Amino acid sequence: MILDHVGIAVRSIERALELWETAFGYRQETEIVTNTRQRVRVVFLGHPGSVPVKLVEPTDPSSPIHAFSQRGGGLHHLCFRAESLDAELARLEALGLRVVVPPEPGDAFENERIAFVYAGDGLSIEILDTLKRAGRLSATSTPEAPEAR
Repeated sequence: MILDHVGIAVRSIERALELWETAFGYRQETEIVTNTRQRVRVVFLGHPGSVPVKLVEPTDPSSPIHAFSQRGGGLHHLCFRAESLDAELARLEALGLRVVVPPEPGDAFENERIAFVYAGDGLSIEILDTLKRAGRLSATSTPEAPEAR
């Protein structure tokens, strides 16, 4: 597995975008996408030579990240890309990690399947096996690497 992106919970994507662009030099790579299953809005940011960042904002109080974002948010998850989502989940479960969100379509990934695993010590891990991003802005589009499929 390789690190695909870092997920940051925020109260407001618009405010966080301004901070990440001004303070850290990241640029918006996708449109803001609503994930109806997790009840969040997300946007991907990139910076040449750096790991992408996904800003995650709750859409309502029933969102799994609502309380966390209201306390100030911060690092929400690390996302790893695997050769096979199913094989990786089986491997991680055999190691004792707990699947907290079984494979489901990910709105931010053109409905390719994603899953979440709890690794302990407060660490939430997202697992996927695609490079697809919904709403990729044309100026920042990068072709999908064949080895990722």
